[in-house]
Amino acid sequence: MNDIKTLTLLLCDDHALFREGLAALLHQHPGWRVLAEAADGESAVRLTAELKPDVVVLDIAMPGMTGIEAAASIRRQAPDTRVIALSMYGDSHYLQRMLAAGAHAYVLKNEASAELVEAIEAVTEGRRFVSPTLATTGVAGQQRCADIETELLSTREREVLRLLAKGRRTKEIAEHLGISAKTVETYRSRITMKLGIDNLPGLVKFAIRAGIVTAD
Repeated sequence: MNDIKTLTLLLCDDHALFREGLAALLHQHPGWRVLAEAADGESAVRLTAELKPDVVVLDIAMPGMTGIEAAASIRRQAPDTRVIALSMYGDSHYLQRMLAAGAHAYVLKNEASAELVEAIEAVTEGRRFVSPTLATTGVAGQQRCADIETELLSTREREVLRLLAKGRRTKEIAEHLGISAKTVETYRSRITMKLGIDNLPGLVKFAIRAGIVTAD
C-alpha cells in the first residue's frame, strides 16, 4: 500500500531550460508532483489561484511582474501555499524584500541543485530556509548593485524613471510617451515598490548610479 503523501509544486522562471532542469530534479522524489510551469509572475499568480499547489518555486527577476510582487500576491490569494524564492542575487536586500513579501525560503540559483530539495522539505515542515552561503559570505554589508536593480524594471518603467530623473513632470511624461497621467503615476508607483525608493531625490541618485541618466 502506497502511503506517500503527494506534494504538489509550481515552478516559475523565465528560462525554459532552467525550469526543465528543476522539474527533472524534483520528479526524482516519490510523491512530489510538478503541477505546472510558468514563465512570468502573472502566470504564476494565476496558476497558483487555480491549482493551489503546496509549494511555489519563484524566480525574483522576471519580465513584467517581479517575483517580489508575485510572492505578495500569491500569499494573499493562497495563504496555505509555501513560496520559495529562487535567485541569482546573493544580496541581503533581495532576501529581506522576498521574506517581507511572504516567501518562506530563499535559494541561490547556483546552489539550487543542492539546496532546493532541502528548502522544500523545510517549508513543508513549517521551517524557514535560507541558502547557507548568504550566512557565510557577509552579504548583509554588500552594496546594492544598480545593474541588478535595473533588471527588475520593465522597458517602459526605465523610460519613466529616466524622464523623472531628468526633471520632467507627470503631465510632460504622459505627453511624451503618449499615455495618461494616471498611467505615469502607476509606473512610478511600481518603480518605487520594486526599487524600495519612495522619494524623487533617491530615484534620481539611483538613475545616475545605474547609468540611466548622467549627473549633468
